[in-house]
Amino acid sequence: MSAESGHDEALAEAVRLRELRTPQAHERLLSLAAGHPGHAGIAYQTAWAHDSLGLEAQAVPFYQRALDGTGLPAEDRHGAFLGLGSTLRVLGRYEEARAVLGRGLTEFTDDAALRTFLAMTLYNLGEAREAVSTLLKVTAATSADPGIQAYRRAVEHYADRLDETE
Repeated sequence: MSAESGHDEALAEAVRLRELRTPQAHERLLSLAAGHPGHAGIAYQTAWAHDSLGLEAQAVPFYQRALDGTGLPAEDRHGAFLGLGSTLRVLGRYEEARAVLGRGLTEFTDDAALRTFLAMTLYNLGEAREAVSTLLKVTAATSADPGIQAYRRAVEHYADRLDETE
């Protein structure tokens, strides 16, 4: 068995434990991350484990490692942008959160989840108009509600014209 397949199997087992929400997952992922500091997948799963335990501040460097590394599948890369942006927002690091979510949107253009967390961040930054506009656009684009869809064009039109009156 190669070293690569050995830590991939160990990572798969740690992810399984994390999904089962077992206490061993956190310790196992920390050990893997220490032994493989350049492995983006391990860093991402370790960040996720920290977040799920409410250890947001400790998750940040692992998210950053995951995004700085190579070989992270697109779905996990998306999750790392979302996780890091959301975590930075929760920690009150709003400008950093905006930058991370913006970077995520350059790779995952128009992603509703990234845009929603960006809207929350914009609100925290005192940019309520831009936050509401972003949320209206996300709602118009993603809602299956027949009432929203009936007025989708109007919602999209006025999303950038919230203060316009006749």
